Amino acid sequence: MTSDTAHPLWIYDTTLRDGSQREGLSLSLEDKLRIARQLDRLGVPFIEGGWPGANPKDVQFFWQLQEEPLTQAELVAFCSTRRPGMAAADDPMLQPILAAGTRWVTIFGKSWDLHVTEGLKTTLDENLAMIQDTIQYLRANGRRVIYDAEHWFDGYKQNPAYALETLRVAIAAGAEWLVFCDTNGGTLPHEIAQIVQEVIQVFDSSAEVEADGKRQTADGESAERVEKAQLPTPQFPLLTPHSFRFGIHTHNDSDTAVANALAAVMQGVRMVQGTINGYGERCGNANLCSLIPNLQAKLGFSCIAADQLEQLTETSRFVSEVVNLAPDDHAPFVGLSAFAHKGGIHVSAVERNPLTYEHIRPEQIGNRRRIVISDQAGLSNILAKARSFGIELNKQDPTCREILQRLKALESEGYQFEAAEASFELLMREALGQRQNAFEVKGFQVHYSLLSETDRDRATSLATVKLAVDGKDILEAAEGNGPVSALDAALRKALISFYPEIGTFYLTDYKVRILDGTAGTSAKTRVLIESSNGHQRWTTVGVSGNILEASYLAVVEGLEYGLLLQTQAKAALAASATAK
Repeated sequence: MTSDTAHPLWIYDTTLRDGSQREGLSLSLEDKLRIARQLDRLGVPFIEGGWPGANPKDVQFFWQLQEEPLTQAELVAFCSTRRPGMAAADDPMLQPILAAGTRWVTIFGKSWDLHVTEGLKTTLDENLAMIQDTIQYLRANGRRVIYDAEHWFDGYKQNPAYALETLRVAIAAGAEWLVFCDTNGGTLPHEIAQIVQEVIQVFDSSAEVEADGKRQTADGESAERVEKAQLPTPQFPLLTPHSFRFGIHTHNDSDTAVANALAAVMQGVRMVQGTINGYGERCGNANLCSLIPNLQAKLGFSCIAADQLEQLTETSRFVSEVVNLAPDDHAPFVGLSAFAHKGGIHVSAVERNPLTYEHIRPEQIGNRRRIVISDQAGLSNILAKARSFGIELNKQDPTCREILQRLKALESEGYQFEAAEASFELLMREALGQRQNAFEVKGFQVHYSLLSETDRDRATSLATVKLAVDGKDILEAAEGNGPVSALDAALRKALISFYPEIGTFYLTDYKVRILDGTAGTSAKTRVLIESSNGHQRWTTVGVSGNILEASYLAVVEGLEYGLLLQTQAKAALAASATAK
């Protein structure tokens, strides 16, 4: 389904504030700026930057974006209502909010009477005054206000009349968006849908009473609860009539944050708050990388432009990189495995018609189809994978079955090519006689100096390698902070005079898996090494009963594949120049 611009839906990203509350996630000022600009390019309408005044970093962040503003998005400052017992104008907490210079401010207030009396230690009336005074103060200073109704669903279940009064006060004071927050993340989709429907009916009915003295209610239990939850007698008069809309903010403690947000949208909310990759405190927030494609590609809402939607996968991985958390390969829509096909029958079918095993086109969200190579592979997998490497194979070619048999033999030894596609391409090119041996390793030694307990942080490893390039033998040594680091450094040192481009290669990940734990220290190990040249990433694999040998095999293939990519890039550049 294509999005309908007649049905816009506003996406509100809170990665930089709520997302950064994830355990183990920390953002520098530069990190926040890089993420904000990527979200701006993605076309997100609202970006919540943080709480100005809560820490110097957030103050600097808002100051920096005053100097160099975002191009598309509205930057939003976040804070709470004023403190009990003082006027908003006298609360020093609100001064940095104004100094942040944003057009929009999001404030959160208490919806649950329990939090008012037990958390704030104040009265229900004072909480209403805090909401009113804060919003009026911000409006008087030229700000537009989004009101986050904290613990909305818990508060509404316990005391619907009071919860509704907090919203009515926020509307009367000038809030333009009222956001239902499932702060504890414990509400389920059917409850979200019912409560949102009831609340919207209450406010629609209230408007109808003012217009013509009539009011309509829902049927059944919803009607009964709406009747009980009629808006109380207004304590604060409506200052200026204005329009308002509803939004949703869900947490993932029940693993239903995305489903809850969708349920609310189907009942009429038009702002969805969430974070990239679902980052957030405890179990996280609603994942915008799932919400945006569901809302736009499946439900037909207009969230961002079609060409911006194609940047979603890139944005997901970019944010993962900046926050230094490994991407979730199995994440819906944007994960590396989201459109990966492993079974031979599946591959054969998807090659004929992708609709057989794909719910949307991966290109819509900037992802791509992957054919996974494993011991379950058939000839269809081999042929499809070869095409992705730019190699055309004929199904009748005996080489195909040779590759398949070699693959299955290696996987029985413990190799795994699903996550090591670079190693599989080298295997395939070797079978086809296309593997260019840029160098030959003739041997290596690794020495580790075990120092005393007090000097262990200065312990080093020394690796010596002997290899040949163009018939010339080279002997080289290098140190590292561990055996694999030393071996990698020695190989690079020996090769860089022949292949200067190796200077741009670096290791980005190193994983070790024990394949037969019952064998103890003699167990066979599998090593996966991810390498990068700053533009591309590739993964290689090595398997051995000796962890150093397994690492050596993966490191060597990583360097070899990097050189292959450089050769291909040069060939493509030369062909382009010739064509011109």
